Amino acid sequence: MDHEDRIALFLDYENLALGAREHHGGRAFDFRPIADALAERGRVVVRRAYADWSYFDEDRRMLTRSHVELIEIPQRMGASRKNAADIKMAVDAVELAFERGYISTFVICTGDSDFTPLVHKLRELNKRVIGVGVEKSTSALLPPACDEFLYYDRLEGVDLPPVRGRRGRPAKPAEPQQPEPAVEPAPEQPPAAEEPVRDAEALAVLVAQTVAGLQGSSEGEVTASRLKRTLLRKDPTFSESDYGFRTFGELLRHLAGHNVVELAEGPAKGDPEVSLPEHGDQEVAFALLRTVVAELAAAGGPVALSGLKNQLRRARPEFSEKKLGYRSFLQFGKAAATAGEVTLAWSAEADDYLLTPRQG
Repeated sequence: MDHEDRIALFLDYENLALGAREHHGGRAFDFRPIADALAERGRVVVRRAYADWSYFDEDRRMLTRSHVELIEIPQRMGASRKNAADIKMAVDAVELAFERGYISTFVICTGDSDFTPLVHKLRELNKRVIGVGVEKSTSALLPPACDEFLYYDRLEGVDLPPVRGRRGRPAKPAEPQQPEPAVEPAPEQPPAAEEPVRDAEALAVLVAQTVAGLQGSSEGEVTASRLKRTLLRKDPTFSESDYGFRTFGELLRHLAGHNVVELAEGPAKGDPEVSLPEHGDQEVAFALLRTVVAELAAAGGPVALSGLKNQLRRARPEFSEKKLGYRSFLQFGKAAATAGEVTLAWSAEADDYLLTPRQG
C-alpha cells in the first residue's frame, strides 16, 4: 500500500451532470465509471462533489452510495452559483494540497477552463493532476494543462445513445430502414474503413518519434512505463483503448510485430525495454533511398532532396521516415549519408541539398 498513489477527487458536479445530459440524449450522469477508472490508478482517499443539491435530488442518492461527500453551494439571489462553487472547490483543493502531503494525485472533474489555473498551481506543488470531463462540453484549454485527461464519454461502463457513436461504433440502427438504403451506406462506408488505418499509421509515428526522442535526450533505457508517461505528457488524452488495445503492453506487442519498435526484458517484470529496430525497416528504407538516388542520378546527375520523398513513395507507397523515428525527411537523409548509403551536401547554387549514390 505504501507505493500506491493517494488520490483526492473533486467534482464540479453541475458541469458534469448538465454536460452529460445535454450531449448524451438526456441520460443521467453515472459516477461509477469514474470510480472504476480511478481505482486502477490508486487509492481514492477524498471524494467531494460541489453543487446546489436542490437541483440534483436523485443524483445525491447515487453519489452518497459511492461515499462522495456532498458540498452544498446554495443559490442566492443576485449571486452566481457557478462562481461560488468554482471558488470553493479551488480553495479546498489547494488547502488539501498543503495540509495532506501524502496525497500525490488530484482528480479535477470538470470541463470548465476556469479551473486551468488550479491545475497549474497543483502541478506547481508537485501534484499529479488528472482531469475528467464530458468530451463535447470540455474546453480545449483544460486537457493540455493536465498530466492525464479522461473523457467521461470514453470510460468503460458509460452508456451512450447510438446517435452519439464514436469511432468504430456501428451506424445508427434507424438508418438502414430509411428509403433508398443502397444510396445511404455508400458514402458512410469509406470513413469507417479508413479511419482505423489512419489511426494505426498515426500511432506508429507517435510511438516511434517518442522513443527516438527519449533515446536521444538521455542515456537511460526507455521502458514501457516511461514511454507511456511521455506519451501522456505529449497528449494528456492519449489512451491505448482509442486504438483498440486493452493494455499498453498489448499495443507495444502489436507495434513490435510490425517492426516499429523492439521489446527486450526490462529492469522490472512487466515493464519491458523499448527501442527502435537497429535493422529491418531502416535498412530496407536506406536501400530504397540508395536505389532511387542511383536511378535518378544516372539520368540527370545529383538528385535534389526536394521532391525525392515522393519518388520513394512511388516505389514504396508505405514509406514513412517518421515511422522509423525521424522527425523530417532531411534527418532521414542525413542518417543514410552517415551510414554510407548516399552522399548529401548543401548546394548554394541549387538552393537545396543534393544527393549522389554511394561510390563502389
